[in-house]
This record gives sequence, structure tokens and C-alpha cells, in this order.
Amino acid sequence: MLLEINPLVLPDIGLVFWSSVAFLVLLIVLGRFAWGPIMKGISEREQGIEDALARADKLKADMKLMASENEALLQKAREERAVMIKEAKEASDKMVAEAKDKAKGEYDRIVADAQAAIYQQKNAALIEVKNQVGALVIEVSEKILRRELSNKAEQEKYINELASSVTLN
Repeated sequence: MLLEINPLVLPDIGLVFWSSVAFLVLLIVLGRFAWGPIMKGISEREQGIEDALARADKLKADMKLMASENEALLQKAREERAVMIKEAKEASDKMVAEAKDKAKGEYDRIVADAQAAIYQQKNAALIEVKNQVGALVIEVSEKILRRELSNKAEQEKYINELASSVTLN
């Protein structure tokens, strides 16, 4: 049994020759028509993968750059917001100070007007009192002169009577 071997397995010179011819024909046909497109497809695929990796690296770098730009923009926006808040606070403080100054000026004007009115009324009252006192003095003097009294004691008594009978309005 061992000696009986399948004839297809034993290398026969004709079989080796025709197998070699078929292999060479297949190799030439594949080399001429298939090998080029297969290698071209493989190199294109390889190039596509390299390009995709390069684009991914570029996008990654761009994302980092955009992230840093976004952070810079956010920082700038924060600074602008702080400046705007500061300016608004200063404007508000200025408006409050101006309103206080205006109110103080109005208060001072009203007080000055009131003091002037009081001063005028006081002067008018003093003038009225002076006029009344002057009129009383003239009236008393007139009565004293009309009554010609020879006695000084009687004059003084009469003056005291007149003074006590006079009422100030």
C-alpha cells in the first residue's frame, strides 16, 4: 500500500512542464492586466490613508488653535465686560453725584430765598415797630406839650399814666 501512490501526486515530467507553462501564462496575464491595477489600487488606498491621517493631524492642530483663539476671545470678552461694568458704575456714580450736587444747590437756593424772605419780613416788622414807636412818642409828646403843667412831679405822673394806657399792637 505504501508503494502504491496516486499518480497525480507523483511528479511526472509532462505534468511539471504543463503546470509550469500554465503558471507562467497566468503570471504573465496577471502581471500584464491585473498586477498594475491591483498595485495601483493598493498605492491609492495607502495614499488615501496617509492623506486622511495628515488631514486628521491638521484638523487636530486646527482644533487646538481654535480652542486657544476661543479662550483668547472669551478672555477679551470678559475684560470688555469688566470695563463696561466699570464704566457703567462710574457713570452711575457720576449721575448720583450730579443729582446730589443739584439737590444741594436747590436746597441752598431755597434756604437762601427763605432767609432773604425772613430778613425782609424782619426788616418790615422793625420798620413798622419803629413807625409805631415814633407815632407813640409824637403822640405822648404832643399831649405833654398841650398840657402845660408847671409841676415836674405832675408831668412825670402824667407821662407814666400815658405810658401805661398805651397798648402796643
